[in-house]
Amino acid sequence: MTIKVGDRLPEATFKIMTSDGPGEMSVSDLTGGKTVVLFGVPGAFTPTCHMNHLPGFVEHADTLKSKGVDTIAVVSVNDVFVMDAWEKASKTGGNIQFLADTGAEFVEAMGLGLGPAPIFGHVRSQRFALVAKDGEVTFLAVEESPGEATKTGAAAILEALS
Repeated sequence: MTIKVGDRLPEATFKIMTSDGPGEMSVSDLTGGKTVVLFGVPGAFTPTCHMNHLPGFVEHADTLKSKGVDTIAVVSVNDVFVMDAWEKASKTGGNIQFLADTGAEFVEAMGLGLGPAPIFGHVRSQRFALVAKDGEVTFLAVEESPGEATKTGAAAILEALS
């Protein structure tokens, strides 16, 4: 069953890169007492994700935060090292938290797994974006095609927060 507005995000543990190397962050650590924009992508460095979806959130990070967003995060079914490299290559200025859902546990618990996709070789994330307040989903959009980032882009989130 796919998550919907009004549902709580499922508990899961992401891999993150810290100054001391790989670490972990739980969903409750990410969202507890905060307003979070979380967007999911099929893969780091893939064309739509890298050149279209992520850049809008980088560009509009300050505006999103001025509308009450505490944290902007991106999740992908990649390992923590790939997500760290993607963050460094994307020059986000530390405005976006990169989360590795290495085994797809989080996206599958939300009903947003994709695949297994032949191009990726295993289950990935559908392209989605959501707003969660203290872990409760208040906005959710899922793209029908993984190559599009219109309903799930920063502009759509800004509109939803208005």
